[in-house]
Amino acid sequence: MGVQGFQEYIEKHCPTAVVPVELQKLARGSLVGGGRQRPPQSPLRLLVDAENCLHRLYGGFYTDWVSGGQWNHMLGYLAALAKACFNGNIELLVCFNGAMEKGRLHEWVKRQVNERQTAQQIVSHIQNKGTPPPKVWFLPPVCMVHCIRLALLRFHIGVVQSIEDHHLEVISLCRENGFHGLVAYDSDYALCNIPYYFSAHALKLSRNGKSLTTSQYLMHEVAKQLDLNPNRFVIFASLLGNHILPDEDLAAFHWSLLGPEHPLASLKVRAHQLVLPPCDVVIKAVADYVRNMTDFSDLEAIANDIFRHSQSRTDDKVVRFKKAVEYYSAASKSQHFSPYQGKFTHLSVAHRQRTVENHFKTVKQRYLNFSSENPDSPLLPSQAKPTVTSPVAQGLEVISHLNAQIPSLLSMPTRNHMDITTPPLPMVAPEVLRVAQHRHKKGLMYPYIYHILTKGEIKLSVTIEDEANQELPSAVQLFRPIRQHVYGVLFSLAEAKKKAERLAMRRNRLPEYPPVAVKEWAAYKGKSPHTPELVEALPFREWTCPNLKKLWLGKAVEDKNGRMRAFLACMRSDAPAMLNPACVPTHLLVLCCVLRFMLQWPGVRVLRGKELDAFLAQALSPKLYEPEQLQELKIDNLDPRGVQLAALFMSGVDMALLANDVCGQPIPWEHCCPWMYFDGKLLQSKLIRAIRDKAPLIDLCDGQVDQVNKVKKMRQSILEGLNFSPPPPPTPTPCLSTPRGMSTQGGKLEIAGTVVGQWAGIRRGRGRGGFPIQVVSVGGPNRGSVKQIKMYFIFEVPQSSHPLPLTILSCLQFMPTRKCLPQAWREAKRIFVMVRFAKWKARESFVSVSVCGVKLVGSCFPPPSCCRFNMLVEMRLN
Repeated sequence: MGVQGFQEYIEKHCPTAVVPVELQKLARGSLVGGGRQRPPQSPLRLLVDAENCLHRLYGGFYTDWVSGGQWNHMLGYLAALAKACFNGNIELLVCFNGAMEKGRLHEWVKRQVNERQTAQQIVSHIQNKGTPPPKVWFLPPVCMVHCIRLALLRFHIGVVQSIEDHHLEVISLCRENGFHGLVAYDSDYALCNIPYYFSAHALKLSRNGKSLTTSQYLMHEVAKQLDLNPNRFVIFASLLGNHILPDEDLAAFHWSLLGPEHPLASLKVRAHQLVLPPCDVVIKAVADYVRNMTDFSDLEAIANDIFRHSQSRTDDKVVRFKKAVEYYSAASKSQHFSPYQGKFTHLSVAHRQRTVENHFKTVKQRYLNFSSENPDSPLLPSQAKPTVTSPVAQGLEVISHLNAQIPSLLSMPTRNHMDITTPPLPMVAPEVLRVAQHRHKKGLMYPYIYHILTKGEIKLSVTIEDEANQELPSAVQLFRPIRQHVYGVLFSLAEAKKKAERLAMRRNRLPEYPPVAVKEWAAYKGKSPHTPELVEALPFREWTCPNLKKLWLGKAVEDKNGRMRAFLACMRSDAPAMLNPACVPTHLLVLCCVLRFMLQWPGVRVLRGKELDAFLAQALSPKLYEPEQLQELKIDNLDPRGVQLAALFMSGVDMALLANDVCGQPIPWEHCCPWMYFDGKLLQSKLIRAIRDKAPLIDLCDGQVDQVNKVKKMRQSILEGLNFSPPPPPTPTPCLSTPRGMSTQGGKLEIAGTVVGQWAGIRRGRGRGGFPIQVVSVGGPNRGSVKQIKMYFIFEVPQSSHPLPLTILSCLQFMPTRKCLPQAWREAKRIFVMVRFAKWKARESFVSVSVCGVKLVGSCFPPPSCCRFNMLVEMRLN
């Protein structure tokens, strides 16, 4: 655990350093040991690190978190917290982690591996027992961070987001903006000279909402327990193991401190694995080592002593040790540049009152008295902002110490995670970057957006999913198309494509489209978090999306319409009924868009009909806004599929809120909040009634006819344009049935006994008629498998619509030279022939068709000046 285990060490081994406090009494002027002074006039200002406090802000470890999130219960808790702070003269500012922090990526990878195992334990527990898992397996519900952020904004509690290094920015923000204390739970804060440090894990609000209590950590008492001068905490933190110099690289040093006579010395040698000493033992041993140092200003000498037994990468370890000392030196002082400097003048306190000041001065005086015992300090002379390089763990090496040997994990140096190189990102307009940075710092925008624009990568957290279940896709894969279009909007690919085409036309050559890809760090079924995936950014095919500057800063009516259309296009929900408030109310638009997107997953059905009704019924239920009644609701035998569907849905909401922010927030954030349309526990009860009890829709709506009518309208809007007719039964032997001529009565095209296209009779009209029957097929001469197929289609298009929706009217002929069809086509349950788009150009038209999940692109000829035209489609099968 390294330095991260120091926080738990304080609570277990330094009981005198953990003092319970009531924050209202501190705000009124009471000291820890009693004694009341006159009430202060200014509020008690506390900075809260949200990353350490998420479960407390959510409302605690109550058992219903596994159902997908009870957002109205969370909203009620935060409302009571805001009221208690207002009545108690307490002012909070909550800082969310909005930094990518590539330097701590290996720590994030470890957390994802652990959370992935926890998710599988949760699924197994629900399958076996049907009850909610124990609270020790608490896995934050999907989108919880953003729900808390939106709720805090609603209750006018200050919100900010870090941008580069979360820990350094929180420390700088706390010191340079007049905050009286920091509420967090991280060893970095404990070791960085913050005397007014409160526990985020112990933060509790009484049931009556009048008492807000927590614990205060008295670091001078911790220093006394360790018998260590606080001025030496910098070296102490650097030698415990941290994100710059991990404890794996310090394992030999830690074992050497224990000596061969230590009772745990026998644990040093384990076959093919690296064994680390227990955290509390390491802390005591390192404290003794640092205490006995005579001169710790010579970092070179200290490094040589620490790594004298290292057999590989010694120079690299020495460099990273110095960087760790530099990092904690900067964190222990107030010279680090704060990106929020000057942003909180309206919160600054002109005169700190005596009562609150007396309490903090008392603690500070004890701290300084103990620190003055030894004036020497290991701090570096340079006070500039440290340049912290990416502390990628370079692996584990074979280490020899005395007669003991610690084998490396894989007997060779390996990386904790493997990075990949991406193509250069397109240039982003400076005004767009300024707006993105401003909104990011204020907590008004998804942190993913700034990461994508500046670094071209994002991190996606683990969700609850059964990796052995093949019926449901992973959330990362299911909603990746949304992110691909979001990337295209952020980098204005549609505009870049038009520019490339104009340039190619002037130079009389083919257009060149430089690839744009974003790195996605994620862990899901079949995918490890140690390596990222390159995901291509895609523009919209149906229309040309405005550039990001217009979407964010445009004030014209067409800009407003463009924002909404861009959002609906990202969600594959650009249907007229979705914008009809009589069918889909505005506060339920996100819900309907996510459900519609889930229904369009190719292959297996993600949502069944009864499950869709359950989602819509719970969104319209009056119980949604009664968290007290929902707490009393009992669910017998929790359904694993229902839990996974709730996690998938909230992952879709997460991506929908991201798309809404990227497209310029066409939906006001007040109508995006999940507590307007979702409660996990209520959904589980509806799913059980719909699936197990086979309850009709009127029962799902609690007998309310008006709710039934609303559900039907929303369901019809969601399903508009989607085809879910069951496939016909397959024939015993694969065969190919094609029309041998153009029939005036119409006909249909079958492949392997499955209807893939239907057409009406030929209607006389303007323009060219059908081509003569013709077959062009290219296949492997020896193997007999179809490698390339060319097809002619006839389309009819309405002349008044742009872009033109197409309908297949007739297929002249489709026949491979051999009867052997590809295996994928023979086994396909349903094969679709769909026209995706048609966009006219000066000389030709391009049409994209999807056949059995294979995207086809063909050319239309002649240029469609008439109502009926022909298209040649060429398909290549891998």
